[in-house]
Amino acid sequence: MPISIFGFPALWSPYFIVVLLFITVLFFLVTTKWRKGFIVSEPLTKRQAILFLTAMIVLYTVKGSPLDLMGHIMMTYHMVQMAVLYLVVPPLFVKAIPWWIWKSVINVPVIKQIFSFSTRPLISLIFFNGLFSFYHIPLIFDFIKMNEALHSLYTVILFFFAICMWWPLVNEQPKGHGLHGLKKIGYIFANGILLTPACALIIFASSPLYATYSDGTAWLKAMELCVPSSTLSGLNLSGPELFSNMAVVEDQKTGGIVMKIIQEIVYGVVLAQVFFEWFRKEQEDAEKITEEALARHNQ
Repeated sequence: MPISIFGFPALWSPYFIVVLLFITVLFFLVTTKWRKGFIVSEPLTKRQAILFLTAMIVLYTVKGSPLDLMGHIMMTYHMVQMAVLYLVVPPLFVKAIPWWIWKSVINVPVIKQIFSFSTRPLISLIFFNGLFSFYHIPLIFDFIKMNEALHSLYTVILFFFAICMWWPLVNEQPKGHGLHGLKKIGYIFANGILLTPACALIIFASSPLYATYSDGTAWLKAMELCVPSSTLSGLNLSGPELFSNMAVVEDQKTGGIVMKIIQEIVYGVVLAQVFFEWFRKEQEDAEKITEEALARHNQ
């Protein structure tokens, strides 16, 4: 059965497009026309503009396009959503938003205390991976998926802690606290290990874990997150099996595998960047030490 039966709003989320367009326009106004209102500012770079636009396009793709609707029908697409939303979008935003805007926001008294605590490497590791794993406990998952307000709140909180988790790795604050060298490599490995139990739970389960993907009543209730209830009431639907030939358990396993693969790719890319950055710095430091030693020798 085609997903077009759910209608244009469910497929393309026009209100979400408007919100993202508003945020995009606001971002470029703040970073260009209005930036002189900040005590310290720098011109927006081409790299930052491209990264921000990329982040907004990717965000819309996973939360506003038909992929979002498919994420409520099949676990595979849901896990693609989760991986991209929390492992790809946050570092793009952290690097795209100029350091002087970040500084203005995180220096607000209340935000400063919360952000300073939440971006400590050990704290961010525990909170992000803990919340992600907690979310995928079957009872918790189904409860959140069938409550629109709770689902929205949990998504925002988890996204915030995803930002905090990425902050020590990719923030570009001139004097911002972060990790360096081998500590970054260890941090990436720790993230990969802590996220593994949630993926393993899904991959190695021999029976359906989530009612919102296997039980028709629970699934229809969860579908209200992206499809108006008035539209659903006019459709004669029994469950997600109408839109996929894949068995629920196989879909579940595939979702866990896809999540782990995307995680490994993202962390692998970041790990390579960190390693070469560290290696280059070590080479530069070695050359500097050699030059200083030669200078002293020639005196």
